[in-house]
Amino acid sequence: MYHHLQYYGYFKAQRDSLPNSATHQHVWKNNPRFVLSGSFGERDDLIPDPLQKEKLLWPACVSSAVHRPAEAVSRDSFMLSSLLLKSRQLLHDEFGKVNPRLQEPRDLFAFCSGSRLLQAPRWPIECEVIKENIHHIEGVPPQPEYFYQPTGNEKVPEIVGEEKGTVVYQLDSVPTKGSYFTSSRVGGKRGIIKELAVTLQGPEDNTLLFESRFESGNLQKAVRVDTYEYELTLRTDLYTNKHTQWFYFRVQNTRKDATYRFTIVNLLKPKSLYTIGMKPLMYSQLDANTHNIGWRREGNEIKYYKNSTDDGQKPFYCLTWTIQFPHDQDTCFFAHFYPYTYTDLQCYLLLVANNPVQSQFCKLRTLCRSLAGNTVYLLTITNPSRTPQEAAAKKAVVLSARVHPGESNGSWIMKGFLDFILSNSPDAELLRDIFVFKVVPMLNPDGVIVGNYRCSLAGRDLNRHYRTILKESFPCIWYTRNMIKRLLEEREVLLYCDFHGHSRKNNIFLYGCNSNDRKYWLHERVFPFMLSKNAPDKFSFHSCNFKVQKCKEGTGRVVMWRMGILNSYTMESTFGGSTLGNKRDTHFTTEDLKSLGYHVCDTLLDFCDPDRTKFMQCLEELKELLQQEISKKVDEFGQDTDFEGSWNDISLSDIESSTSGSDSSLSDGLPVHLLNIADELNHKKMIYKKKKKKPLQTRKQRNEQYQKNNLIRVLKSTEDALKREGFASMLQKQPTFFKNSENTSSSTVKNERPRMNESQLNGRDKGISLDPSKATTLILSKNKGRMQREKPGFTVSCSTKRSTNTTQKPAPDAKPDWPRNRFLATKRGRTTMTLYPSLHIYTYP
Repeated sequence: MYHHLQYYGYFKAQRDSLPNSATHQHVWKNNPRFVLSGSFGERDDLIPDPLQKEKLLWPACVSSAVHRPAEAVSRDSFMLSSLLLKSRQLLHDEFGKVNPRLQEPRDLFAFCSGSRLLQAPRWPIECEVIKENIHHIEGVPPQPEYFYQPTGNEKVPEIVGEEKGTVVYQLDSVPTKGSYFTSSRVGGKRGIIKELAVTLQGPEDNTLLFESRFESGNLQKAVRVDTYEYELTLRTDLYTNKHTQWFYFRVQNTRKDATYRFTIVNLLKPKSLYTIGMKPLMYSQLDANTHNIGWRREGNEIKYYKNSTDDGQKPFYCLTWTIQFPHDQDTCFFAHFYPYTYTDLQCYLLLVANNPVQSQFCKLRTLCRSLAGNTVYLLTITNPSRTPQEAAAKKAVVLSARVHPGESNGSWIMKGFLDFILSNSPDAELLRDIFVFKVVPMLNPDGVIVGNYRCSLAGRDLNRHYRTILKESFPCIWYTRNMIKRLLEEREVLLYCDFHGHSRKNNIFLYGCNSNDRKYWLHERVFPFMLSKNAPDKFSFHSCNFKVQKCKEGTGRVVMWRMGILNSYTMESTFGGSTLGNKRDTHFTTEDLKSLGYHVCDTLLDFCDPDRTKFMQCLEELKELLQQEISKKVDEFGQDTDFEGSWNDISLSDIESSTSGSDSSLSDGLPVHLLNIADELNHKKMIYKKKKKKPLQTRKQRNEQYQKNNLIRVLKSTEDALKREGFASMLQKQPTFFKNSENTSSSTVKNERPRMNESQLNGRDKGISLDPSKATTLILSKNKGRMQREKPGFTVSCSTKRSTNTTQKPAPDAKPDWPRNRFLATKRGRTTMTLYPSLHIYTYP
């Protein structure tokens, strides 16, 4: 190091003054300001911003230089002090000595392990962030939490506003539509954090103190309109003027015996689960500390209604509820759903990275950096393969969550999936043996951090831009799509599923895509149908939809389906609860959502069982359900039907309703400042396509083309001569040589596999009309052949059954009564695995 630094002119001290690198490394890595300790209850030890780190180190260097003799300071200290402004590769210790050392090299793509650093969340520079660290315990309610039953006498408070009320909390300089993201830093806005809450006048002052400037928080303004009544305004998604749905804020200075009323005045959706019994969530800090009670559903006199004020713009909707706090002087939180922050995810992944067993089959990598510079993590989960052939034979499963940051239910389902697939359960081991899992647990970390409901910091819904070419503006989904594209070149992707939340329907259900291939007719519905059998009290198959709409062409499930993944789904989990089975009319808890992650794994094994009995049984039941559904549709037109025709040619597009129902389904297009960039990129692509040269012909092709052209000229001259002599009828016979030359020249074209045109790809989506006069066209009467035989969906040959003895929790609450043949979990005695073609073969995918 001495010679290295001296060679480049960075160091001119004596050899004996060189610091002990091991000592400095120990001091630096064990400094509590820079290292995340093993205790995950306290979050105040995340690393600060690099600029703040330089601020901390710079005064120490200056002070040490002042106390040294003047003759030793003049030249060398100037070089060393100015070096901080020129290089970030040199660090200084904290003992007041100017002894630089090189930074430790960073891993190229690996996730931090051991006691290495975790990156603190980066915020836009406009956002103020409090220094307190918010942490909640996970608690399960001891009793089921039932829906609120409206009485019809709920009060509809009149909106007063700040003209007649008192503003007790208001965010300043919130970026809205017209502005756009520029830069970010850890800790957000520089400078002193302002006290936005009012100052209490004494112990008798019962004004509530509001706060939302923490991770995932969302509350813009609170107005006190009466002693115990407050009007709340939510902050729109940053750099937009809409998407007000997610709320998460803190209140302090509570009174136990008072009945408070909160009214959110600027919601945008005309329909909500609050109209059919959903309750808000509340968290008491005192109850969590003393009784280990976590989030719980609370509230009375819940009413969701249209705002009466009309200013000529889009109408707002209000949510009002009353609450009685359990303690005096308590700190409480309210939320739309159970929060799951970016820091929660990082702490969970750190536990996985530090686990010596799980880290053997779960590799954590950085997929990309978000717009604000936050890490988007990618997990690859599979057991190491014994041979390259066994590695190449594995199929892939791709799962993702939190593309919409306010839909935290997706993170809880993802957590349940990861808990099970990383466990030592025999079923989990078997899944890791036969699959390669690619998992992106948080696609939109920027939106999660700032408390957005639907958008990223680009101000757009990422789930409408999966076809984007703007890598720098939408890096998270661009790199995800590119990762899946490369994965498809290596192996077959059996399933893609993106976890979401739903604000208008109860239960859990899937959105899929109708298959265009008659060979796999109804196959895309088998997995959701099996999932409904494995989780009958949570999952509703009747709420599933498989129609592909034009407004959904930019979503993840449609884009992946267009790329060739047959089983491409969006899983929608309600913010409310279940209307099915034993859980009817009760809210979902975090344990319910995590158990669904287990059911996804369980259903995946059923779906890929080499014994196709269950698969074929589900397919027959689906055909019966389809017959009943079409009968119901045709009965609406008063037509008699005969269902003895061939069903595999029926278009399913007109049978299903639309999956959209709100303005959130529509894409806003690109922001104004990105339109020119997109146009330039498209223009460059067009120029590149025009500049492409035609492929060079071989000598044989050139000779054939020359002979053909020469023969055409000869025939043309002969034809003209014969016409002049009156023998034109002799020209109708074509020479044999000409025919052969044509066949030879076009042989390569005939042997090529024809591509599907656009009409073939979109044929399913357009469908046919269910006109009464054309009902016979919907139900084909031709019965020329039998039903096509089902092709197994997975041909990897393992043992014929799997073990049913699993201790993994949470176990499914209810099991279907249909036969459940299992794989054997043992790895011994497995038959030879079927080989699949692969472009790249790795021993460890």
